[in-house]
Amino acid sequence: MTAVYDMETTVVLSRCDNGLRLGIPQTFQLCMDLAGAHAEELGNGVPAMLDRGLFWVAVKTRLRFFRRPGLLERVVARTWPEPPGRMRQDRDYLVTAGEEVLIAGKTEWTILDTKKGGLYPPGEDIYPAGMEFCREKALPEPFHRFLTPFPEKPFARYTVRSTDIDAGGHMNNAQYARMVADLFSVEEWTALDPAALELHYRAPCYEGDTLLLRRHESGDGLELQAALEDGKVILLALLTGRSGG
Repeated sequence: MTAVYDMETTVVLSRCDNGLRLGIPQTFQLCMDLAGAHAEELGNGVPAMLDRGLFWVAVKTRLRFFRRPGLLERVVARTWPEPPGRMRQDRDYLVTAGEEVLIAGKTEWTILDTKKGGLYPPGEDIYPAGMEFCREKALPEPFHRFLTPFPEKPFARYTVRSTDIDAGGHMNNAQYARMVADLFSVEEWTALDPAALELHYRAPCYEGDTLLLRRHESGDGLELQAALEDGKVILLALLTGRSGG
């Protein structure tokens, strides 16, 4: 079993934004597809984990965009899991064109034990025996810390749709990136030209739920919060433009 998984792919029209570049929400989907394909190869994909009463849960994802590839550009998408910690583990992503790094990112994962409740250690009989983990970090920078309280008044609402729901019965992680992008007009999104997007998945939400969106500027970019009407926080996000704001 290989600790690193490569996939050559072409940026097709359905993965492009209005500027004919690989879209940011679509990049989150690409990373999810990569992780899923590699997990299947390693024997710990979704069906195999469900058979054991286990379920992968993404805790947070950060993607940095150096250059987004354009329509019909050939790229190599690479992923690998870092050595597991006691209860959490990072998985890394790189998208390259030749020697050029286009996109780098990482997701912090944990495993939910659906039979016993609580978390299941990722280093315990999850990977093939004797597998040597890649210790390289695609994105060495730490995840963002959200410290400033958000304003009371929301600036937008989002209703969770049927097409947002995944096999776990809750909103798919990649759909949050699309929700964030949908908060901006085409003109605003183009002007911002995001350099990085980080998502922290705090709690699941379900079809029909209404999310209240709040925002404020921080020194690292635009911080966003999505919460249910009862105040339960579902998502925290950090969006950084090319200018740093």
